[in-house]
Amino acid sequence: MRRSFSLILLTSVSLAFADPSFAQTFGQITGMVTDTTGGVLVGASVTVTSTQTGATVTQQANSAGLYVFPNLLPGVFNVKVEMDGFRSAARNNVELQIQQTIRLDFKLEIGSLNETVEAVGTAPMLNTTDATIGTVIDSRQVVELPLNGRNFIRLVALSPNVTADYGGASGGGASGRQGGDRATQSFSIAGQRREYNQYTLDGVVNQDVNFNTYAFLPSIDALEEFKVQTGVYSAEFGREAAQVNVSTKSGTNAYHGALFEFLRDDAFDARPYPFTSVRPSKAPFKWNQFGLTLGGRVKISRVINGNNKLFLIATYEGFRLRRQ
Repeated sequence: MRRSFSLILLTSVSLAFADPSFAQTFGQITGMVTDTTGGVLVGASVTVTSTQTGATVTQQANSAGLYVFPNLLPGVFNVKVEMDGFRSAARNNVELQIQQTIRLDFKLEIGSLNETVEAVGTAPMLNTTDATIGTVIDSRQVVELPLNGRNFIRLVALSPNVTADYGGASGGGASGRQGGDRATQSFSIAGQRREYNQYTLDGVVNQDVNFNTYAFLPSIDALEEFKVQTGVYSAEFGREAAQVNVSTKSGTNAYHGALFEFLRDDAFDARPYPFTSVRPSKAPFKWNQFGLTLGGRVKISRVINGNNKLFLIATYEGFRLRRQ
């Protein structure tokens, strides 16, 4: 009989108070504010709003007309620029992925402040600020792609320049010397050995130091997205040649939850074909994988002024496998 439990209890604060010590999971939005002639607009007010939590953060363009929001959790944001004597400009539903830098330049037209020019149908965002090489697997892919055992690590193989089961995970290396699915996970990323992979979870090292596999496997319902980085990443990573950088979800203004169970049982299986006069019995097999997810906002008005400040997500996952 095999039993496994996984319990995650996470809290995250709004983007205005993100902790830069976990910079591996954050993205940033930057750009320049100018007028239609190309002249920089010093002091233009730039506001970034999270569509999921309603949290906002505002800053002014500097003497070069530049602005930067460096510590934003992955999500969807609205960006608005305002300045007296000019029409406001906005870019809505900007999707920011883990460790992504988005550059949004704005050109303000002369007019009334209560007039807003919204850019729609724009081209896909390109990273023009650094040379990081990596592939993002988002939450929709994690949840909707078939995963036997609900192990998202198997999706690392979807990234380019990755060879799965390198060196034969079932016959060597870490196989047989550690419990769970970790013994069957083996990836060669960018031509490197398995030992040169590093796993992080929300900016914290999630590493089995003996075999360089993951130490803790969160439920896929708690994952926002993850990124496989193979080179030219920033200095806060270090250590290994390849990074598997995982970001978990945050709660939102809307309360939401889910219950799930995945069941396999020999009661639903046909009996083996009798090649002799003796019909063999079915091998016992009972698989139950179940859990729940609950997320939302926490109202602590006495401690924090207003709402949209503190959010909670909790995930429980249980696993039962019986073969005898």
